Amino acid sequence: MLLFYIRHGDPIYDPDSLTPLGRRQAEAVSKRLALYGIDEIYASSSNRARETAQPTAELTKKPVQILDWCNESYVGQEFYTHNETGEWRWLFQDEICRKLFASQEVLSLGQTWYEHKVFSAPHIKKGVERVQRETYAFLKTLGYEHDEKESFYHAVAPNEKRIALFAHEGFGMAFLSTVLDIPYSVFSTRFGLTHSGMSVVRFAGEKEVIPCLLQLSNDSHLYKEGLPTRYNGEIVF
Repeated sequence: MLLFYIRHGDPIYDPDSLTPLGRRQAEAVSKRLALYGIDEIYASSSNRARETAQPTAELTKKPVQILDWCNESYVGQEFYTHNETGEWRWLFQDEICRKLFASQEVLSLGQTWYEHKVFSAPHIKKGVERVQRETYAFLKTLGYEHDEKESFYHAVAPNEKRIALFAHEGFGMAFLSTVLDIPYSVFSTRFGLTHSGMSVVRFAGEKEVIPCLLQLSNDSHLYKEGLPTRYNGEIVF
């Protein structure tokens, strides 16, 4: 199985939608996905994720199945902190948290990074447990059951399906780190997800499966369509 994780296009957060550029990005990624085919399409319940998924649904003639648990509003209430001035911040964007994530005292905790005293707020642990529960339940419906003791998946129904999930950056940090069994503290500070960026995870094997990240936040569809390849509208490379 190939799992395609696509972040929404260039957004307007209020009201929740895409900019004209975001709509062009959605069209570009749809052409890329339609080229080799998609079997199932899922999207967060947010407008910006659904609008990004819609062109793919139209080209492939597949319905968009809504997964409300992927909505970024939930992780926004879980994977956050307040800086010194009281401003809300994602954990992976706050400078103090980022330095702690890179410290040996947090790295040594591995998957239980949230047990560190700085991250011990109940909402953080609750968020980790919720994302894990929902992610593993979702993957099981796709044929792969997570083994928490061994950190791999049992292929209960191995398949060659191509699954697309359109969602967010903040949610994607929690989701992809969970799928790959990489501590959130490590993944979220060392990798990024750009607008309409496509990440591809392969589940290969008939019994025990260790998913492999083939691509992370690839934006070659933008280059092909002559669209700006600015990382989140900021850095050109």
